[in-house]
Amino acid sequence: MQYNTDRDDLTIPEYGRHVQNMINHALTIKDEKEQQECVDAIIAFMGQMNPHSRDVKEFTHKLWDHLHIMSDFKLNVKSPYPMPELEKLAEKPSQMKYPGNKIKFSYYGCTIPNMIESALSKTGLEKEIMTGMIANQMKKSYILFNESSVDNNIIRMHLKQLSNNGLFLADDFQFIRSASVRQEKNSHHKKSHSKKKNYRKNYKHHN
Repeated sequence: MQYNTDRDDLTIPEYGRHVQNMINHALTIKDEKEQQECVDAIIAFMGQMNPHSRDVKEFTHKLWDHLHIMSDFKLNVKSPYPMPELEKLAEKPSQMKYPGNKIKFSYYGCTIPNMIESALSKTGLEKEIMTGMIANQMKKSYILFNESSVDNNIIRMHLKQLSNNGLFLADDFQFIRSASVRQEKNSHHKKSHSKKKNYRKNYKHHN
């Protein structure tokens, strides 16, 4: 018995050793026609390993690329796609940049700061209306995150900080009530629970 640890490493392990052996065999075939037929059969077999994707053009292209890679670029056969360039395969991908934005209050996420930035560019009544909408959304987010009531003055303070003193609420501004936010949350939770319950019921009925 021969153990895998005693065998050569697989170039692309996802296809397994059987496909690698098939490709190795194709490399030994001298007759061009016979070799082409063998390679076409290997591609078809590789596609059957992922039947839901085998008819997708990009997926077929990937199969041929992998075939060339697994053959160490030694198969000189007809392919519907150009052979991948070894230099490009060896290139390291460019480093991804992480988002540089810092979230000051986690419960507001990135949406509220973006809304504030948009509101700061407005003037007059439009700015006043957007500021009120933002304040109420901040209160909703705060309560949904903390599951408790919140002093409206805290929302005013956070709005002031996040907008760098650029947005203000009128003294008589009416915040959404905390009870309304919790009621909306509970209503959403009940609907979601009901949908899951009906789904399980229907699933059992059909099965």
